[in-house]
Amino acid sequence: MEHFTIATAAEKSPEFRRVLWTGGHTQLVIMTIPPGGEIGEEVHEGIDQILTFVSGTGEARVAGERKEVVSGDLVVVPAGTKHNFVNTGPNPLVLYTVYGPPDHADGAVHRTKEEAEAAEAAGQDEPPTS
Repeated sequence: MEHFTIATAAEKSPEFRRVLWTGGHTQLVIMTIPPGGEIGEEVHEGIDQILTFVSGTGEARVAGERKEVVSGDLVVVPAGTKHNFVNTGPNPLVLYTVYGPPDHADGAVHRTKEEAEAAEAAGQDEPPTS
């Protein structure tokens, strides 16, 4: 059994992205977006994503719509949908997200957005192939 006190785990993680758990069909990832930062506009083909916000304030930009997000909010991003999440507050925007199927390398830890993008560009952040 895997057990996480997810809000606490997310709050304690200073990294931009940390993969906590990877299964055959889903993946659990925690993220910390610094003030003024963003995840970056992206589209996940064939991957649904559910994001739950733990602390901070931000803006969800999904399929051309914008909505403020705060602690306790959950946003669903269906596969193939353009999206971005931007930190609009003075404190880190902390969240956890579930991908289905997995989108990142099992156990991946990226301290910054730039590090995450470099790993992706180098092919070092590929999800497991069952």
